[in-house]
Amino acid sequence: MSRVLVLGSNFAGLTAALTVKRLLGDDVDVTVASASDRFLFTPSLIWLPFGRRDRADITFPVEPTLDAHGIEFIHTAAERLDPVAHRVTLADATVLPYDYVVVATGYRNQDDVVPGFTENAATITTLATAEDAGARWRRFLDDPGDVVVAATQGAGCFGAAYEFLFNMSYQLRRNDLHQRVGLTYVTAEPFLGHFGIGGLPHGEQLLGMFLRKEGITARTGVGIDHIDQGRLVLADDSTLDFRYAMVVPPFLGQEFLQQADGLVDEKGYVPVRPTYQSEKYDDVYAVGVAAAVEVPWHTPTPVGIPKTGYPTEVMAHIAGENIAAQIRGEEPAAGREFGDIKAVCVMDAGNNGVIILADKMLPPRKHGVLIPGPQAHLMKLGFEKYFLWKMRHGYVQLP
Repeated sequence: MSRVLVLGSNFAGLTAALTVKRLLGDDVDVTVASASDRFLFTPSLIWLPFGRRDRADITFPVEPTLDAHGIEFIHTAAERLDPVAHRVTLADATVLPYDYVVVATGYRNQDDVVPGFTENAATITTLATAEDAGARWRRFLDDPGDVVVAATQGAGCFGAAYEFLFNMSYQLRRNDLHQRVGLTYVTAEPFLGHFGIGGLPHGEQLLGMFLRKEGITARTGVGIDHIDQGRLVLADDSTLDFRYAMVVPPFLGQEFLQQADGLVDEKGYVPVRPTYQSEKYDDVYAVGVAAAVEVPWHTPTPVGIPKTGYPTEVMAHIAGENIAAQIRGEEPAAGREFGDIKAVCVMDAGNNGVIILADKMLPPRKHGVLIPGPQAHLMKLGFEKYFLWKMRHGYVQLP
């Protein structure tokens, strides 16, 4: 029986593991090894600092889900991947041989991109840091002042930065602070609404209108030199004082992958083919943030590309289908370049929002549209409940 090992248990890992098992049933042995034993609906981290969610609302244990589908779960992080010997060593020294491995280990924050970032600013890119951002928010309410929301040079998760920005504005209004507190958005994007995907028609005008309506000041195309306590220093030597700062940093791949010869690039991501097989190893797949994506442009201040959410699911399904094909003795036939995956996103803004749709993640595109309105907020609320239900029950074949 072929052995499929999946490293990671969130969007990418859970989808890939359940897809392989659904396609092959008892003809395959699937194991998931992960540093976390809970699925996290990361899009809802934007709400957690403001008390609109807590960890119980947006997580669930993955072992019951995997067990119900005949998949073994090991709650231990991978420590070494040896693609030549076809084995993974876990942090507890357990060695797991495999016939196919899926790298779905997500990201880690590049904390050193901006000196002083971890000491003096909050971020919302993980459950723990979002909870810390909540503690900072509660202290802020006792002694309010100016607020800065920023996405650093090299960041790719601009959607979360915009969502937090507009939710922050909404919360300032709710707490009667909107007229007393200045709110500034700092971004590496060359223009508002670039999103790390090159922008969409009328996106810059729409986001500009949102910012003007909310009285938000924007600084685009600028990097951050360092962050002191209460002061953000930009690359052009200008400064912004703050009482509260939330900063989205760039992401990196997991460090242990760098030990595998020729597997990852300088950021720790796995270069992949359209099948999401590693460029070097036919039996190694990488999906989600762990997969390397080439940036098709150069900007004065570097920007990354978002690989979370919908594109992660698409990559994981393709990988699962191709592994099933290989086990059947067929050639991997499913494939799609990352840039050709559809862009589907709902950006929340407190009690409003924007639905973002495009035929491709990256240009050139045939069409793309941003649809503003309160229906976007309601859609995100509904999608959260639906997606957690879907993943908890292992119904990854559903849209």
